[in-house]
Amino acid sequence: MLTHAFSCIIFVATHKVETRKVGEILNKYLKMSVSPPLREEIGINLRVASAIILGEFEKILDQSHISSSQYNVLRILKGVYPKGHARCEIAIRMAERSPDITRTIDRLEMQQLVERDRDNEDRRISVTKITKKGLKLLQELNPFIEKMSKAVTSELTDQECQQLSALLEKLYGHLI
Repeated sequence: MLTHAFSCIIFVATHKVETRKVGEILNKYLKMSVSPPLREEIGINLRVASAIILGEFEKILDQSHISSSQYNVLRILKGVYPKGHARCEIAIRMAERSPDITRTIDRLEMQQLVERDRDNEDRRISVTKITKKGLKLLQELNPFIEKMSKAVTSELTDQECQQLSALLEKLYGHLI
């Protein structure tokens, strides 16, 4: 009996044991005196986490004078380089939906990060391609984005990261 109790104490002392109440950090951050119902709390937690992470992400992008939507377009176009995509194809691949993808592409084109050509088969379709300058920008941003991603997930193990990713996909998978 004593040996079991001693083993439990050693386990607690050597392992991170989460003892705080669920919602404690959220309540403190939003200065709430009463916790919302659990399923509502999940939505609030997702929005708070998203806003904080997006804020950190935008700090990195601000240095390069691009928005998160513009980064998203560059990321999509890098994935099909040297080919490109029509505007509608870019729009459906956006991680964060942008209401005006045309203006986003216009701004990238003004910075010479993308270029537009007419489709050879259908001249009505404009195909946007990432330029060498756009590829270079993504390459320069990559170490900063990797560093931020590691910092954001520093309190999670690799297994917890996989579990979180799977749970998030489970959460929105039936909605798309």
